[in-house]
Amino acid sequence: MTVSKFPKILGALLLGACSTVALQAAAQESENATLVDALKSGEVGLNLRYRVETVDQDGIDDEAVASTLRTRLNWRSGSYRGFTSFLEMDDVTAIGNDSYNSTVNGEGEYPVVADPEGTEINQAYIRYNGDNSIITAGRQRINLDGQRFVGGVGWRQNEQTYDGVRYQYGSADSFQLDYSYVYNVNRIFGEDSSISDIGGDIQLLHAIYPVAENHKISAFVYNLDLEDLTDNASRTYGVDYKGKFGPVKANLSYAHQSDIGDNQYDYSANYYLAELGADLGPVAAKLGYEVLGSDNGVGFKTPLATLHKFQGFTDKFLITPEDGVEDLYVGGSMKVAGGKLGLTYHNFEAAEGSASYGDEWNLSYGHKITEDISALVKYATYRADEYSTDTDKLWIMVTANF
Repeated sequence: MTVSKFPKILGALLLGACSTVALQAAAQESENATLVDALKSGEVGLNLRYRVETVDQDGIDDEAVASTLRTRLNWRSGSYRGFTSFLEMDDVTAIGNDSYNSTVNGEGEYPVVADPEGTEINQAYIRYNGDNSIITAGRQRINLDGQRFVGGVGWRQNEQTYDGVRYQYGSADSFQLDYSYVYNVNRIFGEDSSISDIGGDIQLLHAIYPVAENHKISAFVYNLDLEDLTDNASRTYGVDYKGKFGPVKANLSYAHQSDIGDNQYDYSANYYLAELGADLGPVAAKLGYEVLGSDNGVGFKTPLATLHKFQGFTDKFLITPEDGVEDLYVGGSMKVAGGKLGLTYHNFEAAEGSASYGDEWNLSYGHKITEDISALVKYATYRADEYSTDTDKLWIMVTANF
């Protein structure tokens, strides 16, 4: 959602502002100076992220080359009686020729690189920090667990953020409760896209309980009663376990999803994850098996997830196939020349039936050049069998914080 669509979130901000004004009216004249000091002590941040992304995809003659710069400017106020405010603007600019399909630039002869140009309000909220709780009202980032179901899609230049109110209770070493009511999701596609926003009655409930040292269980219910993209309207509930047994890390997860609201499809599908990781000398290894199931020809849906983190860097499974998808993956990472080198292999098959979709290799190397500047190179190659087409992608990225 952009400046032109800002009235809804302005209402949420005004609600928080009214609370602040009420406190001001009750404060003495000397205490009002504290509010001024909070505003004067605000901090400004600047982040620059330049990236070149290339895509070579079978069935499309031209190779995409996207050279984009994201400039992120933000301001955070000091604290006044527990209240702070935050404002963040993002600008995405194509550097050189835009020889890629941003989904809105009309360059349909190229493969998709979903980084449209534009300037938007990325975050704008008022936050109250209590003794053991946080309340945030406005446009904000929401990342739950590993972002498998709810996240910010931070890999793309235009981040996904949420308009609503969020309540967080507890601390990292105790019971935690996280509830959000969201009425609009600002997606990565920019203001010129017909799918730039997802409106609706969205409720996100997440709880974490540390059952023992190095062992925790979380439970969640995500109710997405959507007005837009109604075929993604769903209710998902599940549990997730993360634990450590000496050098071995384990992650087990289960979720069940069914249609709600105006979704035209009648389905009930399951999600499973089993993952083990261990440090084997200099290598951190990982083995996992993830299943997004299917029912009545409808695959398990994850419309709010940070999808680039899962099922391969080529993003072939942003939408779950109608027969679902099984992802068997193995990978590892190690320190090389002051940076981190990672390699992962994925084998994809249908969750229903016997179709073999294809396989993919992912290679990455990240290096911190200085305290504020880092570089990343990634390469991914997908070889299709019975799903989609052969695709190769390459990324070169530099990030700087000031």
